[in-house]
Amino acid sequence: MTELYPRYGLPFEKSMVDFAALFGREAPVTLEIGFGNGELLATLAAQHPERNFLGIEVHRPGVGRLLNQIEEEDLENVRVSTDDAVEVLREQIPEGSLDRLLIFFADPWPKKRHHKRRLIQPPFAELAASRLSPGGRLHLATDWEDYKDHMLEVLDACPQLVNLADAGGTMPRPEDRPETHFERRGQRKGHGVWDLVYLREV
Repeated sequence: MTELYPRYGLPFEKSMVDFAALFGREAPVTLEIGFGNGELLATLAAQHPERNFLGIEVHRPGVGRLLNQIEEEDLENVRVSTDDAVEVLREQIPEGSLDRLLIFFADPWPKKRHHKRRLIQPPFAELAASRLSPGGRLHLATDWEDYKDHMLEVLDACPQLVNLADAGGTMPRPEDRPETHFERRGQRKGHGVWDLVYLREV
């Protein structure tokens, strides 16, 4: 964190990011919220050097692990934020600037009294949609069926988003989403996995 975050980190400021300046080039931007240990984000960045990737994660050990991987693999197309995802979206990500927004295996807050803590809520859906470019893609995955149902209800109701599996539907894992460590752990426990993919209306 001390050595690498100043190079690859995105400090929090209440001003919109200039992605061309941040990455030193113009390229489509993928944002992953809650990247955990960074396994998937680093894999995507290595597979798609033509794209820029920004990851948000508050868990510092996971951030440190990703920073080490960025340095070891010379992944110049990755930047990292350690701040609250909603604040970063609201204060730093310009409207219409994201080609893709990824949210994989977010905390499902399974107890009913904690449901209000879930990331996917109507205000967040509107905020996320506003940051996607027209035709941009919102891709989510979960291994909690109840959270899947909750996300479908919230996101299907967002007028700016179109469910690619039709209303109320999910789809098999797309080939361009690598499996994650967390996902494999859930499958060993007998959990199902559901992918939800939405497009921002053109």
